[in-house]
Amino acid sequence: MPSQRRAAAAASAADTAAAVRVLKKYPNRRLYDTQTSSYITLADVKQMVLAAEDFEVRDAKTGEDLTRSILLQIILEEESGGVPMFSAQTLSQIIRFYGHAMQGMMGTMIEKNMQAFVELQNQFLAQSKGLYDPKHLSPEVWTQFLSGQAPTLQSLMTGYVEQSREMFEKLQRAGTLFPGMPGFPPAKK
Repeated sequence: MPSQRRAAAAASAADTAAAVRVLKKYPNRRLYDTQTSSYITLADVKQMVLAAEDFEVRDAKTGEDLTRSILLQIILEEESGGVPMFSAQTLSQIIRFYGHAMQGMMGTMIEKNMQAFVELQNQFLAQSKGLYDPKHLSPEVWTQFLSGQAPTLQSLMTGYVEQSREMFEKLQRAGTLFPGMPGFPPAKK
Protein backbone atom coordinates (compact mmCIF):
# COMPACT_ATOMS: atom_id res chain seq x y z
CA MET A 1 0.00 0.00 0.00
CA PRO A 2 2.72 2.58 0.86
CA SER A 3 4.52 1.74 -2.39
CA GLN A 4 1.33 2.45 -4.33
CA ARG A 5 1.04 5.84 -2.62
CA ARG A 6 4.65 6.65 -3.45
CA ALA A 7 4.13 5.65 -7.08
CA ALA A 8 0.96 7.76 -7.29
CA ALA A 9 2.75 10.73 -5.71
CA ALA A 10 5.68 10.34 -8.13
CA ALA A 11 3.29 10.15 -11.12
CA SER A 12 1.45 13.23 -9.87
CA ALA A 13 4.74 15.13 -9.48
CA ALA A 14 5.78 14.14 -13.02
CA ASP A 15 2.44 15.33 -14.39
CA THR A 16 2.81 18.64 -12.55
CA ALA A 17 6.37 19.13 -13.87
CA ALA A 18 5.22 18.41 -17.43
CA ALA A 19 2.19 20.68 -17.13
CA VAL A 20 2.24 24.37 -17.91
CA ARG A 21 2.87 26.54 -14.87
CA VAL A 22 -0.32 28.36 -13.89
CA LEU A 23 -0.38 31.86 -12.48
CA LYS A 24 -3.62 33.28 -11.15
CA LYS A 25 -4.47 36.96 -11.30
CA TYR A 26 -6.74 38.20 -8.53
CA PRO A 27 -9.02 41.26 -8.58
CA ASN A 28 -6.51 43.14 -6.40
CA ARG A 29 -4.11 42.81 -9.40
CA ARG A 30 -1.83 40.41 -7.53
CA LEU A 31 -0.39 37.38 -9.29
CA TYR A 32 -0.32 34.03 -7.51
CA ASP A 33 2.03 31.26 -8.62
CA THR A 34 0.25 27.95 -8.06
CA GLN A 35 3.54 26.03 -8.37
CA THR A 36 5.30 27.83 -5.53
CA SER A 37 2.12 28.77 -3.63
CA SER A 38 3.24 32.38 -3.36
CA TYR A 39 2.47 35.81 -4.76
CA ILE A 40 4.81 37.07 -7.46
CA THR A 41 5.46 40.31 -9.34
CA LEU A 42 5.70 41.21 -13.01
CA ALA A 43 9.47 41.15 -12.56
CA ASP A 44 9.18 37.49 -11.53
CA VAL A 45 7.06 36.76 -14.61
CA LYS A 46 9.68 38.51 -16.77
CA GLN A 47 12.32 36.21 -15.29
CA MET A 48 10.14 33.23 -16.19
CA VAL A 49 9.97 34.51 -19.78
CA LEU A 50 13.75 35.00 -19.89
CA ALA A 51 14.22 31.47 -18.54
CA ALA A 52 11.88 30.18 -21.31
CA GLU A 53 9.49 28.65 -18.78
CA ASP A 54 6.05 27.70 -20.08
CA PHE A 55 3.28 29.39 -18.13
CA GLU A 56 -0.17 30.82 -18.47
CA VAL A 57 -1.95 33.50 -16.49
CA ARG A 58 -5.59 32.88 -15.62
CA ASP A 59 -8.18 35.13 -14.02
CA ALA A 60 -8.75 33.66 -10.56
CA LYS A 61 -12.54 34.07 -10.78
CA THR A 62 -13.41 33.40 -14.42
CA GLY A 63 -10.48 31.27 -15.57
CA GLU A 64 -10.05 33.59 -18.59
CA ASP A 65 -6.58 33.44 -20.18
CA LEU A 66 -4.76 36.70 -19.35
CA THR A 67 -1.29 35.65 -20.52
CA ARG A 68 -1.10 38.08 -23.45
CA SER A 69 -2.29 40.94 -21.23
CA ILE A 70 0.46 40.26 -18.68
CA LEU A 71 3.11 39.95 -21.40
CA LEU A 72 1.96 43.28 -22.86
CA GLN A 73 2.26 44.85 -19.39
CA ILE A 74 5.87 43.63 -19.21
CA ILE A 75 6.57 45.09 -22.67
CA LEU A 76 4.97 48.39 -21.59
CA GLU A 77 7.23 48.55 -18.52
CA GLU A 78 10.29 47.75 -20.63
CA GLU A 79 9.34 50.37 -23.24
CA SER A 80 8.68 52.99 -20.56
CA GLY A 81 12.02 52.58 -18.85
CA GLY A 82 15.51 52.20 -20.20
CA VAL A 83 16.01 52.09 -23.94
CA PRO A 84 12.78 51.48 -25.90
CA MET A 85 12.77 48.93 -28.69
CA PHE A 86 9.97 50.56 -30.71
CA SER A 87 9.82 54.12 -31.98
CA ALA A 88 6.58 56.10 -31.76
CA GLN A 89 6.34 55.83 -35.55
CA THR A 90 6.59 52.02 -35.42
CA LEU A 91 3.98 51.78 -32.66
CA SER A 92 1.65 54.08 -34.61
CA GLN A 93 2.06 51.92 -37.71
CA ILE A 94 1.25 48.75 -35.74
CA ILE A 95 -1.89 50.38 -34.29
CA ARG A 96 -3.05 51.27 -37.81
CA PHE A 97 -3.16 47.58 -38.73
CA TYR A 98 -5.70 46.67 -36.03
CA GLY A 99 -9.17 45.98 -37.36
CA HIS A 100 -8.18 45.84 -41.02
CA ALA A 101 -7.78 43.13 -43.61
CA MET A 102 -3.99 43.16 -43.30
CA GLN A 103 -3.98 42.63 -39.50
CA GLY A 104 -3.46 38.86 -39.72
CA MET A 105 -0.76 39.19 -42.35
CA MET A 106 1.09 41.79 -40.30
CA GLY A 107 0.99 39.61 -37.18
CA THR A 108 2.33 36.65 -39.16
CA MET A 109 5.07 38.77 -40.71
CA ILE A 110 6.23 40.08 -37.33
CA GLU A 111 6.19 36.57 -35.87
CA LYS A 112 8.20 35.11 -38.78
CA ASN A 113 10.72 37.96 -38.57
CA MET A 114 11.14 37.36 -34.83
CA GLN A 115 11.72 33.65 -35.46
CA ALA A 116 14.28 34.41 -38.17
CA PHE A 117 16.06 36.90 -35.93
CA VAL A 118 16.20 34.42 -33.03
CA GLU A 119 17.63 31.77 -35.35
CA LEU A 120 20.24 34.25 -36.58
CA GLN A 121 21.11 35.21 -33.01
CA ASN A 122 21.46 31.52 -32.08
CA GLN A 123 23.82 31.01 -35.02
CA PHE A 124 25.96 33.93 -33.83
CA LEU A 125 25.97 32.60 -30.28
CA ALA A 126 26.90 29.11 -31.42
CA GLN A 127 29.81 30.47 -33.46
CA SER A 128 30.99 32.62 -30.57
CA LYS A 129 30.67 29.87 -27.94
CA GLY A 130 33.36 30.33 -25.34
CA LEU A 131 33.96 33.97 -26.24
CA TYR A 132 31.08 35.41 -24.26
CA ASP A 133 28.76 34.14 -21.56
CA PRO A 134 25.23 34.51 -23.06
CA LYS A 135 23.89 35.47 -19.63
CA HIS A 136 26.12 38.55 -19.72
CA LEU A 137 25.61 39.41 -23.39
CA SER A 138 24.46 43.01 -23.06
CA PRO A 139 23.35 45.12 -26.05
CA GLU A 140 26.75 46.85 -25.99
CA VAL A 141 28.65 43.54 -26.05
CA TRP A 142 26.32 42.27 -28.78
CA THR A 143 27.10 45.38 -30.87
CA GLN A 144 30.84 44.92 -30.35
CA PHE A 145 30.51 41.25 -31.25
CA LEU A 146 28.64 42.02 -34.48
CA SER A 147 31.07 44.72 -35.52
CA GLY A 148 33.99 42.32 -35.12
CA GLN A 149 32.49 39.40 -37.03
CA ALA A 150 33.82 37.95 -40.24
CA PRO A 151 32.19 39.03 -43.52
CA THR A 152 30.27 35.74 -43.67
CA LEU A 153 28.36 36.53 -40.49
CA GLN A 154 27.78 40.10 -41.59
CA SER A 155 26.37 38.83 -44.88
CA LEU A 156 23.95 36.63 -42.88
CA MET A 157 22.69 39.74 -41.11
CA THR A 158 22.49 41.62 -44.40
CA GLY A 159 20.46 38.74 -45.85
CA TYR A 160 18.10 38.85 -42.88
CA VAL A 161 17.62 42.62 -43.22
CA GLU A 162 17.07 42.28 -46.98
CA GLN A 163 14.51 39.51 -46.44
CA SER A 164 12.67 41.67 -43.91
CA ARG A 165 12.69 44.65 -46.28
CA GLU A 166 11.33 42.51 -49.13
CA MET A 167 8.55 41.14 -46.92
CA PHE A 168 7.59 44.65 -45.87
CA GLU A 169 7.59 45.86 -49.48
CA LYS A 170 5.27 42.97 -50.40
CA LEU A 171 3.04 43.99 -47.54
CA GLN A 172 3.00 47.57 -48.80
CA ARG A 173 2.19 46.43 -52.36
CA ALA A 174 -0.61 44.28 -50.97
CA GLY A 175 -1.87 47.41 -49.21
CA THR A 176 -2.55 49.00 -52.58
CA LEU A 177 -5.26 46.37 -52.97
CA PHE A 178 -7.04 48.09 -50.08
CA PRO A 179 -6.95 51.82 -50.93
CA GLY A 180 -7.54 54.11 -48.00
CA MET A 181 -6.50 51.51 -45.44
CA PRO A 182 -4.68 53.21 -42.55
CA GLY A 183 -0.93 52.92 -42.83
CA PHE A 184 -0.94 52.91 -46.62
CA PRO A 185 -1.04 55.74 -49.12
CA PRO A 186 -4.52 56.77 -50.29
CA ALA A 187 -5.76 55.63 -53.68
CA LYS A 188 -4.34 57.62 -56.59
CA LYS A 189 -6.90 59.77 -58.40
